[in-house]
Amino acid sequence: MFIKVSGTTGSTSAFWRCLLSLPVLLALVWWERRRGTARRRVLLPLLAGVGLGVDFVLWGDAIGLVGAGVATVVLSVQVVIVPAVAFLVHGERPSKRFLVAVPVLLGGIVLAGGLAGTPAFGADPVLGAVLALGAGLGYAAYLLMIRHSTGPGAREHTLCLATVSAGVVAAVLGVPTDRLDLTPGWPALGWLLALALVGQVVGWLLISTALPRLSSSTGATLMLLQPVIAILLGIALLEERPSTLQLTGCCVVLASVAFVGKARR
Repeated sequence: MFIKVSGTTGSTSAFWRCLLSLPVLLALVWWERRRGTARRRVLLPLLAGVGLGVDFVLWGDAIGLVGAGVATVVLSVQVVIVPAVAFLVHGERPSKRFLVAVPVLLGGIVLAGGLAGTPAFGADPVLGAVLALGAGLGYAAYLLMIRHSTGPGAREHTLCLATVSAGVVAAVLGVPTDRLDLTPGWPALGWLLALALVGQVVGWLLISTALPRLSSSTGATLMLLQPVIAILLGIALLEERPSTLQLTGCCVVLASVAFVGKARR
């Protein structure tokens, strides 16, 4: 919601959310180092941040095209992309639930993004859905690499490096295309500051702290609250009006993700 009301491009919102969050993250890293001497990786968090930067940029642009709610729902396909990539790269066999859910999930994405040629909400819902899918791929890459780079006592360190890398990616993608605004002005900068503190710092730290303490099925199910709340707040506060078929597609996507996540242990 902060991204949409700021009225900024994906590159601008991604760059500023990373830049404005760095002072807080650096302070947390300093405090983390005082508490212990855990092993800290550098290369993997930076590489993971590349995927995170792609996710931030594409998702930010998708929000303006298809709405905050629908874009967030389509982004949740990373729950299915991660095991698919793990199978191709590491040979981890997917569950039967995964194989059953994939075609249903794709059908839900078609409906949610207005790809079926039916009337849909958004300035360009088809392009928005495609960008959100690309963001899901970037986020899946981030998750696959971050799982091997975060250890006990190195959480803030890893998030800080990934944030730096994501900000660089936002600049690299935004400068050549002239989509990076270095002087967004107020109130846009105020919304981006709120995004940096609430989303980039508090939200990510809470998620990285909570998920290891939960079973995979519980964590995956609770994470579905994000797209559900995004849809409801988009309708209530941003006057987004997804079509009936888009809302149906969103429900199909969320049900498919919950179905797959429930199979994980």
